[in-house]
Amino acid sequence: MAEKILMKGNEAVAHGAIRCGADGYFGYPITPQSEVMETLMEEKPWETTGMVVLQAESETASINMVYGGACTGKKVMTSSSSLGISLMAEGLSYLAGAELPCVVVNVMRGGPGLGTIQPGQADYFQAVKGGGHGDYKMIVLAPASAQDMYDFVDTAFELAFKYRTPAMILSDGVIGQMMEKVELRPIKPRRTNEQIIEQCGEWALTGKTADRKRNLITSLALDPNVMSAHNIELQKKYKTIMENEQQYTTYKTEDAEYLIVAYGSMSRIAESVVDTARENGIKLGVLRPITLFPYPEKALESLIPQLKKILVVEMSAGQMVEDVKLVVNGRVPVEFYGKCGGLIPSPDDVYEAFEKILK
Repeated sequence: MAEKILMKGNEAVAHGAIRCGADGYFGYPITPQSEVMETLMEEKPWETTGMVVLQAESETASINMVYGGACTGKKVMTSSSSLGISLMAEGLSYLAGAELPCVVVNVMRGGPGLGTIQPGQADYFQAVKGGGHGDYKMIVLAPASAQDMYDFVDTAFELAFKYRTPAMILSDGVIGQMMEKVELRPIKPRRTNEQIIEQCGEWALTGKTADRKRNLITSLALDPNVMSAHNIELQKKYKTIMENEQQYTTYKTEDAEYLIVAYGSMSRIAESVVDTARENGIKLGVLRPITLFPYPEKALESLIPQLKKILVVEMSAGQMVEDVKLVVNGRVPVEFYGKCGGLIPSPDDVYEAFEKILK
């Protein structure tokens, strides 16, 4: 029988890391995600699985430790919140440029600046449009439950190694602090050095060079022709990710004439709004993107012919709404409703906004 434990979403990330065979976590405390590292320290995985857990002196230090660990083909990760991720932006660009797999968790809070410790979703642009300098993308997964927080750690590592790219779990303070039952999988053993060499030996710094040339991992190319060629290959990879990895869920969209698009905690509020609308005879449904990059364009595209209007709901001033409008391309009216600065829309707030667009 599967083990089920009541825990916060942040705690679920820690258990997910241990049980998926992660090799190392390097982080720095910041509300509302500090429980990730606190739980790892309490669980002491270095005594059971051998996983390294280290509090760095800053967010900048932690992302560079991730860079170093990723160079060796190890499964390494970090977590932070909003402004902490901003401090990691240079390192994230380096990781993407060097094509290094890793997992980064962002439990978003309200901003800008130091902002508030209350939840937010205003880091969407930062996550899906690169965040640091240069033309790069990260795979971005948006959990909507504590179970997702647990499951997505393993999923993010799988995708990161499949495409040799950083993968981000973009959560928010609601999901991070909310307590729910989480079903835990059996612990997956950490890979042996031989398995790492077999999986990553063509590019990683494994110390084995007898049968191949020396590996050099860098994001630097002073020759513009070399840098241009590298960028072209990166864009090909992102296109492949876009074609193959779009993930989403829908709620009562089969006959929907109206649609709410929302991710993370807002998708759960949106489902409650749908239930109210259906009780009132209104055919409303929800599209919840799981991958924010790649954005689930195919799913949204398939629904457009049956829709009269779309409402995008976010805890921001409006960011994902731009990607929805790009897909829709004027074929259906797209409206937006959001709250920012740490305020959380209630189901009644969203339903009232929906009633207004019906008029």
